[in-house]
Amino acid sequence: MPDAERIHAEFLLSAPGLKQCPTPDRSEVAFAGRSNAGKSSVLNRITGNRRMAKVSKTPGRTQLLNFFDVKTGGRLVDLPGYGYAKATKSAQAQWQMSVNDYLAKRDSLAGLILVTDIRHPGHSFDEEIMIWSEASELPIRVLLNKADKLSKNKQRQALALFQKKYKDHPYASFQCFSAMNGTGTNQLIECLLAWLDDPQ
Repeated sequence: MPDAERIHAEFLLSAPGLKQCPTPDRSEVAFAGRSNAGKSSVLNRITGNRRMAKVSKTPGRTQLLNFFDVKTGGRLVDLPGYGYAKATKSAQAQWQMSVNDYLAKRDSLAGLILVTDIRHPGHSFDEEIMIWSEASELPIRVLLNKADKLSKNKQRQALALFQKKYKDHPYASFQCFSAMNGTGTNQLIECLLAWLDDPQ
């Protein structure tokens, strides 16, 4: 993958909560989404490194806040997935608390990538994140991931529905994406680099 089509990043650390996060001295873009929406696969695609983030067929693999330093500046943050039913209630509560704390209190947060499954959009968590981002005046980009599972026509229809639903959201943008075949990779990278270039 040519350099222009990937983000050079390396793993920094994993944190169970806000207190263990690195010093907020640079812009960060966080990746959020339900368990099994494909957050880790998206990170691996945009960095060109299939081992960058752990990918598992078992939902709920990401249980910590995972930080990655970007060579050109800033950080990417892989947040714990939401809604893994087989996790214990205490584990789910802990993951959600760490995500809520990070989103509410992390001053270095410059933008949020919400990863959704294009075939199953509109979960309550996604709705909550959209409302929160508008109230917080935080840019959010919705990735309709796994676009390779649908025809081009169905992709356009799904994208149009999201754009119509959130047409009055001043901080939201949307795109189709496929971690499998790379659809939308350059579009996403341009967005990320612009956000990470925003000095904190």
